[in-house]
Amino acid sequence: MRRLLITACALNVLLVAPLWWRFGTLSPLIAWEAWVIAPAMLLLPAGRWRRWLGSGVVSALALATATNLGDAATHTAFGRSLNLYLDVPLVRSIYHLLVGNVGQLAAICLMLLGGVLLIGVLWLMLRLLLPARPPTRRCRARNAAVVLLVVSSSMALLEANHYRLVPQAALPMVATARFQWEQVVDTHRARQAFSAQLEETPIAAQVLPGLAGRNVLLTFIESYGVSALKDPRYNRTLLLTLEDLKRRLSQRDLHVVSGLVASPIRGGQSWLAHATTLSGRWIDNQLWYRLMLESGHSTMIDDFRASGQRTLSVMPAITLAWPEGRAYGFDQIVAAKDMPYEGPPLNWVTMPDQFTLDYTQRELLGNSPLFAQIALISSHAPWTPILPVLENWSLVGDGSLYAPWENAGDPPEVIWRDLERIRDHYAWSVDYAVSVAGRWAERVANEQTLLIVLGDHQPAPLITGDEASAAVPVHIISGDPALLNPFKRRGFVEGMLPPLAHPQEAPRMSQLRHWLQQDFGPAATSARTTP
Repeated sequence: MRRLLITACALNVLLVAPLWWRFGTLSPLIAWEAWVIAPAMLLLPAGRWRRWLGSGVVSALALATATNLGDAATHTAFGRSLNLYLDVPLVRSIYHLLVGNVGQLAAICLMLLGGVLLIGVLWLMLRLLLPARPPTRRCRARNAAVVLLVVSSSMALLEANHYRLVPQAALPMVATARFQWEQVVDTHRARQAFSAQLEETPIAAQVLPGLAGRNVLLTFIESYGVSALKDPRYNRTLLLTLEDLKRRLSQRDLHVVSGLVASPIRGGQSWLAHATTLSGRWIDNQLWYRLMLESGHSTMIDDFRASGQRTLSVMPAITLAWPEGRAYGFDQIVAAKDMPYEGPPLNWVTMPDQFTLDYTQRELLGNSPLFAQIALISSHAPWTPILPVLENWSLVGDGSLYAPWENAGDPPEVIWRDLERIRDHYAWSVDYAVSVAGRWAERVANEQTLLIVLGDHQPAPLITGDEASAAVPVHIISGDPALLNPFKRRGFVEGMLPPLAHPQEAPRMSQLRHWLQQDFGPAATSARTTP
């Protein structure tokens, strides 16, 4: 009798605990599958087939629990549900994120520890489900198991048919299997539709005479979302910074307009935001990303190459092979190993944004017209250490002056124990990145430059809350005010502060490419020159 209750309770906790994490509440309390499986396995006669069946049941429990844990983690990180059809490849990214934050040895140890714990839990479940001696026919435990099996099975059948007699009860294994299957079916159909869309309605590369002969610098700021400007927990610092940058730009006769666009993702996977902007397609998952690149779909790179610009991608976060860069067709790709940075890595961040931008200006911009994609990373989690912005850019040099910051401040494992400290460090990190990008604009922007600075995505719901919009700020900077007029007609406003009243109504990030084609393409240029 006692073993039966221990087994059922252990299975129950295994099934419902991931749901408590996922939904932030102690509900449901009862998983009917646990109270069906425990007595059913106890009643089976001993034999080889019983052991095989027990192994299958434990495997199913492990799969359901792992899926629900993955769903909770995915929601925490990205603000969406786990999709097994799309998200399995992200396991590798999790490993690289751990390596960047805690080091390779610690990452391997953590993953091995997780594997050992999983094996231990499975072994314990198997031992509980398969006692060496099943109860005899006249045993009290057997009678209790029969009663429990009948009652639990009845409740489970009612629950499966949407008749809930116990408010805090559910069928998490069934619900998870059903939800993931529906996602597989829906995502497969969406994949076919997206592939057909790529083939049947391509976006052709288009020359942009309105930007010919100019530098167009597309600069992404990591995790710079509208919440950094709208949420009182973060905007106290950022709003002052934006006002200061507006003043500094004005003093150099530089003009700026700002607006919002909706990013396809939250919390991570920045490359999907980059792909959305470059392609003009809504790329919100890894499969769409791969399909778009494999299809040979045109991008901004093709538009600017047709307009006479050379094309450059500056990617300080790329530390491994990046075949996607070749698929995009950039003339030059500068990854972490290609930049002569002599300073220390700062947790996940390979090099500070100020070094990246300074090196780009000194060595990469050159004298010929250029289209560049630059992906900044200093405001990537874990948001420590916080660096100062150097007023004297000549001090940046090879980055060796950043050595004192290698171990400055508390490490991530300390900061991430306190939610309020995490949020403070997020705000400071984004403030640093925005400040550096704005100061860099003073140095590189002129009448022959269109500098587009935008966030790649909102940070994780841990920072923004579950109800925050997906909008990110966009700042367009140039010494030629005529280049900003098309953006003003699309709702952008003068200054560094975008309209914040209705961020949920922001146009999609994929529209940026379409706007450039419409506002600087042959038709728009002809209309401006026709008397």
